[in-house]
Amino acid sequence: MGGAKEIGGGAIALKGFFQSLRPTQQGLALNVDFSVTAFHESIGVIPYLQKRLDFMHNLCQKKARGLTSGEKKEVEKALKNIRIFVCHRETVQRYRVCSLTEEVTENLWFPDRDGKSLRLVDYFKNQYNYDIQYRNFPCLQISRRKPCYLPMELCVICEGQKFLGKLSDDQTAKILKMGCQRPRERKKTIDQVMEGPVGPTSGNQGRGFKLQVSREMTRLTGRILQPPKLKLGNGGHIRNLTPSRHDRQWNLLDSHVFEGTRVARWALISFGGTSDQKSNIQKFINQLSQRCEQLGIFLHKNTLVNPLFEPMHVLGNVKLLESKLKKIHKAAFNNLQLLICVMERKHKGYADLKRIAETNIGIVSQCCLYPNLDKPSSQFLANLALKINAKVGGCTVALYNSLPSQIPRLFRQDDPVIFMGADVTHPHPLDDFSPSVAAVVGSVNWPAANNETQFYKVLQEELQEIRRACSRFPGYKPPITFAVVQKRHHTRLFPYEPEPTSPWNDENIPPGTVVDTVITHPREFDFYLCSHWGVKGTSRPIHYHVLWDENHFTSDELQKLVYNLCYTFVRCTKPISLVPPAYYAHLAAYRGRLYLDRSDSSVQRSSTISRAPPPKAMPLPKLTENIRKLMFYC
Repeated sequence: MGGAKEIGGGAIALKGFFQSLRPTQQGLALNVDFSVTAFHESIGVIPYLQKRLDFMHNLCQKKARGLTSGEKKEVEKALKNIRIFVCHRETVQRYRVCSLTEEVTENLWFPDRDGKSLRLVDYFKNQYNYDIQYRNFPCLQISRRKPCYLPMELCVICEGQKFLGKLSDDQTAKILKMGCQRPRERKKTIDQVMEGPVGPTSGNQGRGFKLQVSREMTRLTGRILQPPKLKLGNGGHIRNLTPSRHDRQWNLLDSHVFEGTRVARWALISFGGTSDQKSNIQKFINQLSQRCEQLGIFLHKNTLVNPLFEPMHVLGNVKLLESKLKKIHKAAFNNLQLLICVMERKHKGYADLKRIAETNIGIVSQCCLYPNLDKPSSQFLANLALKINAKVGGCTVALYNSLPSQIPRLFRQDDPVIFMGADVTHPHPLDDFSPSVAAVVGSVNWPAANNETQFYKVLQEELQEIRRACSRFPGYKPPITFAVVQKRHHTRLFPYEPEPTSPWNDENIPPGTVVDTVITHPREFDFYLCSHWGVKGTSRPIHYHVLWDENHFTSDELQKLVYNLCYTFVRCTKPISLVPPAYYAHLAAYRGRLYLDRSDSSVQRSSTISRAPPPKAMPLPKLTENIRKLMFYC
């Protein structure tokens, strides 16, 4: 489906397709979708390392001096479990990299079949008439049971290997760009897959099982839910608003946020930046304060202490960073509501900054980049203001109609309703040592699951834990509705005809589109809901699967409730694709991942070199008491 495209770091992106069989109301259905995936580039091992690791760019220097212990760890991490083949033999043999040798190639010896010790460089000269060039590099060890060495320069990465490591931001952006197709183009691609020579219907497997697959997409009928009425602030008064008919967005041009907070005690710390950029900090402070005021948020026009300017390298030193943060906190009499951090560029020290601020000192922080401050747009300042307001306890928007008025059959005026969200983040597939991080937020439970095979386990374990927690309070047994949300799936919906009343004649399904027949589960309670406006590519609906429902929602009631909640996300003025409790839980779980993503991880990585058993999972640091009840993760 098109040629490979380099995405940097020794990886290429290939276009292909995804397929799976699913039970639906129409019977067994074949789910096919266009997909883009990263693979290792099939090149020599040393050129591959040059592309993937920055310190390998100066190859001449490394060839002469060899690798440091830290660099050796990074090389092994990059190559471990990758399949390679050798180019010094006539026959092609493939191996899997287990590790690197402790000694460099120059000093390696191995026993021959008769038990005689042979020097590796002499063996290759005598046997293959080849002089090994990179003698100060370690060799690849391709056996776990016995010494079996291959010089890096004679090895080539086998093609067709999926890249399982963590992709960089730049690599991810390139893959997303390749996979971003408008609906008409994506539908055409999927149709071509079904008709093509390597498509799901082209092989003998289906015929062997006497399966016949229609090459036509399923036609079905959906509904479009109407947007809810919202509540915004208006100079101390409440005004109602209904989002626009087409894109469902609204603006705060003549309105305030529903609940604006007062931030009287705040400070600013800068990392890096040019002299011109740093001289404009006061201008930025004034602009942000004015924009907050326009939105009904009070941000004092002056910081509690003078802005602190630090070089960028402070972010790379955990102890130094902690001392700088404590310094500015102490200068503000240990009484800061907010710390704004301005950075020259993105930096891995961001993770340490968040961990120190939220688990050690007890400060809510908001980070931004200098390039965005050079000519800050009104939209940028508004987005920053909304995030700050949410973090310190404010609320952007609220539903005009209360839950009892929305669903009077289920909710009474004085009965409290708790919305909860749960999510878990997992380390990338090659990371055997970092733990998964789970988060629960709440004030119904919407945990994100990876696939349907986890549903029964989630229901059995998590529902019982909720019941156990409730039993601590005598007589407390609230009715529970337990649902799972899935975002990472390959179901796409295409309008049979574009919306004729849309001013953009858009190809995507409109916001509020819900489907609960034909392609849903034949017996269980599930539905697909597209709550957002698809600006780029093809809209992906969210799959909601109700596993337990003691509230006895009808389909209409639950779908409308979920859709309405999608309008209440605090960081923007439009409906989002994922119901907010689940989205907040995702953000909180990611923050937990950041707490573990720090310099200590080098200790964990070293265990892969010595092949020691995995270390005990590092406990998550506890939040400070003043942070715990705030949405610091927004």
